[in-house]
Amino acid sequence: MNVEELRELCLSKKGVTEEFPFDADTLVFKVMGKMFALVPLERVPSQCNLKCDPDKSEELREEYDGIITPGYHMSKKHWNTLFLEQLPPQLIKDLVDHSYELVVSGLTKKLQLELNDLD
Repeated sequence: MNVEELRELCLSKKGVTEEFPFDADTLVFKVMGKMFALVPLERVPSQCNLKCDPDKSEELREEYDGIITPGYHMSKKHWNTLFLEQLPPQLIKDLVDHSYELVVSGLTKKLQLELNDLD
């Protein structure tokens, strides 16, 4: 999966916005104002940081040693860095979904209701 395909996937989710809050090279995807994916555009090979359940993070890092690593410049417990071109597209899609769902589940009830009301 390339960066543009990842971008399309993230933007296809309900309530998602994209922005550059840190610098001109780090694309951030948020759901209802909360980050769930970061893409450092200048990085080669292409990478993405995704939020992940801590136990699942450990399993993924063991199974995909060197391809899924602790989140670069993020909480190593809750974020992973994925090397996009070295992973199956379906796995990336599943991990984007997991990250999105983790963030949505952590939203306040009010924000969850607002999200549900979006078209």
